[in-house]
Amino acid sequence: MGTEDERRFGEFVAVRRHGHVAELVLDRPKAMNAVSTEMARSIGAACAALGADRDVRVTVLTSTHARAFCVGADLKERNSLSDAELVRQRPTARAAYTGVLELPMPTIAAVHGFALGGGFELALSCDLIVADATAVVGLPEVSVGVIPGGGGTQLLPRRVGAARAAELIFTARRLEAPEAHALGLVDQLVGEAADRDEALALASRIAANSPVGLRAAKRALRLGHGLDLRAGLEVEDAAWRSVAFSGDRTEGVAAFNEKRKPEWPGE
Repeated sequence: MGTEDERRFGEFVAVRRHGHVAELVLDRPKAMNAVSTEMARSIGAACAALGADRDVRVTVLTSTHARAFCVGADLKERNSLSDAELVRQRPTARAAYTGVLELPMPTIAAVHGFALGGGFELALSCDLIVADATAVVGLPEVSVGVIPGGGGTQLLPRRVGAARAAELIFTARRLEAPEAHALGLVDQLVGEAADRDEALALASRIAANSPVGLRAAKRALRLGHGLDLRAGLEVEDAAWRSVAFSGDRTEGVAAFNEKRKPEWPGE
C-alpha cells in the first residue's frame, strides 16, 4: 500500500496515508469508539482535511477496537448534558456524519463487531461497506427514546427500500453479518478480522483509476439519486462535461492506445 504516514486529529481520530488511499481511523478504544462531542469534532476536522486533499483518491473508514467499529453516540456524555447543551452539541455531532457523507472521493467502511446507531450511520455514509463475520449492525435509537439522527432514516431506505428500513428502525433490532449482507445493509462479507485488509485492497483497485473520473462519477451517483430519469441524465451529462476535457481523459485515452498504465495528472 506504500509508506504509511499518520496525522492525528485530536485524541480519538487519525488519518493514515497509503499512497493515494487515505484511512480515516476511529481510535477511541476505551469507549468502543462511542462518538463524544470531542470525537465528533475530530471526525469533522479530519473530513475537512481529506476533502481538501486532491491527492486522495479513496478513503477507508476503519476502527482500532478489536470488537467494535463504533457503538454510536456517547450516551454517558449525552446523559450529562442539559437540554440547552444538547441543542448546542447537535451541529457538532451532525457535522461528523455529513463530513463523511460529503467526502468527494469514493469511501469504504471496514466494519467488524458492533456498528450500532451512529456507528452504523457512519458506515452508511460511505459508498461501500465491507463487513467481517463478526459484524453486528443496527439502528436501535427508538429503544432509547430518540431516532436515528446521523442520516439513518434517509440513508437506510436508499439502500434497502422504505418498508425494510421502516421495519429495522421501528423494531430497533440488531442484525448479524449474514443477514445484514443478505438484506443489502453491507456490500461485501469477508472472513473474521479481514475487513480492513479487504477494504484497503478494494480501495487500492479503485484508486488505480482516474481521480477526476472517480470524483465526477460519485457526484453523478449522489446528485442523480432520487431524480426522475430525464433529470438524472442531465446530472450525468454535467458530470461528463466536467471530465471530458480534463488532463485525466487525455492521459487515459493515450495510455489505452499506447497499451501502458496511465499516469493520472488528477486534473
